[in-house]
Amino acid sequence: MGRNLTRKLIDSHLVAGKPVAGEEIGLAIDQILLTDTNGNMSLLQFEAMGLPRIVPRRAVAYIDHNVYQFDSRNTDDHRYMQTAARRYGAVFSKPGNGICHQVHMETFSVPGQTLLGSDSHTPLCGAAGMLAIGAGSLDVAVAMGGGPYFTTMPSIVRIWLTGALQPWVTAKDVILELLRRLTVRGGTGKIFEYAGPGLASLLAAQRMTIANMGAELGLTTSVFPSDDVTRSFLTRLGREQDWQPASPDDDATYDDQIELDLSALTPLIALPGSPDRVVPVEEVAGTPIEQVMVGSCTNGSWHDMASVTEILRGRRIHPSISFVLFPGSHRILETMSSEGLLTDLLRAGATVSEPTCGSCAGIGHVPAAGTKSLRAFNRNFPGRSGVKGDEVYLCSSTVAAASALTGVITDPRTLGGAPSGVTLPLRFADSAVGFVEPDGLGEVVRGPNIKAVPIGEPVAETLEAPVVIKLGDKVSTDDISPAGAAVLMFRSNMPAISEFTFKYVDPEFVARARAAGRGIIVGGELYGQGSSREVAAIAPMYLGVRAVIAKSFARIHRANLINWGVVPLVLDDAAAHDGIERDDRLRLEDLRASLAGDGRVTILNTRTGALFRASCVVTPREREILIAGGLLALTRERQA
Repeated sequence: MGRNLTRKLIDSHLVAGKPVAGEEIGLAIDQILLTDTNGNMSLLQFEAMGLPRIVPRRAVAYIDHNVYQFDSRNTDDHRYMQTAARRYGAVFSKPGNGICHQVHMETFSVPGQTLLGSDSHTPLCGAAGMLAIGAGSLDVAVAMGGGPYFTTMPSIVRIWLTGALQPWVTAKDVILELLRRLTVRGGTGKIFEYAGPGLASLLAAQRMTIANMGAELGLTTSVFPSDDVTRSFLTRLGREQDWQPASPDDDATYDDQIELDLSALTPLIALPGSPDRVVPVEEVAGTPIEQVMVGSCTNGSWHDMASVTEILRGRRIHPSISFVLFPGSHRILETMSSEGLLTDLLRAGATVSEPTCGSCAGIGHVPAAGTKSLRAFNRNFPGRSGVKGDEVYLCSSTVAAASALTGVITDPRTLGGAPSGVTLPLRFADSAVGFVEPDGLGEVVRGPNIKAVPIGEPVAETLEAPVVIKLGDKVSTDDISPAGAAVLMFRSNMPAISEFTFKYVDPEFVARARAAGRGIIVGGELYGQGSSREVAAIAPMYLGVRAVIAKSFARIHRANLINWGVVPLVLDDAAAHDGIERDDRLRLEDLRASLAGDGRVTILNTRTGALFRASCVVTPREREILIAGGLLALTRERQA
């Protein structure tokens, strides 16, 4: 029986467990990706564990979110990351060098290798035939020290592509169609592996868009084969020596299959609130907008920039529209300059930003209150743009460019005539000016905004505590710890960033949690979806939260809770959620003993007298971490 590509990648890196769906496996990691919003914590945690040097063959620390350095607290983080990267063995990518996923794909992707990143969109590099997975900062820190990355073995689903994309239809419409069909829950516990006759028609940049935004489906990762398309991409970057083929066996088997006819797709758009609220663009055509954005790690490629330029060339942006483009890397921006794209864009009235995550994470270009923003980005969770009550639509670069011309959401097919198609440069700019190689020298510099990493406490024998907040379904890590410039500058300062916890959901949460001393959060389905930001687990822990009871958890957030000693409990009967109110005092009898046993916990609501059950199903490794109060607490215990 033949093996699929994902199994080949897993088998070649398997160091613990059996690759059977639902079982825990440990994977050796070849490459590490760190960002300035989560990777700074990875470095602090790496130091807290007393590790001397980064072990994997390649580690890169990127400054891509807080590029604008609004004040010294941003630059504190950047100086710390640069000096720590130099000392411990990571390449440092300077501010303005580009968005981590785009830059890593261009510069460091190697088919057949594993990549672990401190950002949920790390799977973008699956477009190059890598096994690329996003994880919490502490899991990344362990891998930096040479430890395996542990995860539950996913089921492997083949996405069978036929046909070819029609004019005005893009790779963004492919992933939006999958979100429309499957919702943000549809990829939980799965890896999507793309195959079929339609695959050859997708450029590397288009594959990157699909693999990147698979995170919004809840996937562990997405995998594309390394084929002639991959080889052409690496050759244009001057990296043909890094190419090697990677493909499934002809008789490979899969756990499931989804069929998708590329030629049947039409331009799609996600309505405000969630990436899976997808409808055909014609359903909302004519909706007035004031802001249009193209970029992020999902749509910042050369292909996106060139597609926009083709539509805007010789035309003018509508007077009511602010249109901003974020190229994904310095290499792309330099190539845009040498190929003449910048002149056409500037003459059309577009603003071209430096390569940065920027407004995707609510940093800069925050929309005006009460207005609608159209974005070729990846997420539109409420408030993510930096203002409460925002209305952000997600679309492709072609829909965005067409709408920038008209001032309203526009189906690009109404512009008339088919686009001539994007021409790839024979060679992209050979840009390496933004990288600093490590030499193992120098002192690690910590400014006043760099604070010590907090340590969790062992699980109590019995936990009795109030419900400090009750939430509904699909609570994102943006809801728990908001994005935006005012918050992200504190990613290395847990006392300060904890003050923003649930800020836009419940402004009184922090005061209530502090007054309680110990608290419990109650949530609905898919609690903790979205970004991998570990602070969404650490900050509640720092404020005294000791358990989260929910209908279900997002993969990375559940792992983060365990790593910080917060007990993630899944309701045996989801209906029990309805009988719990905020401020109810819950008693989790024999919690520690239950976790040491089968993980089934009996919970008493002292207000109503109701008894209900919840389960924390963990592996032996996770159990030891959780009971000790988290991975850092366990590490210190062992060292003592």
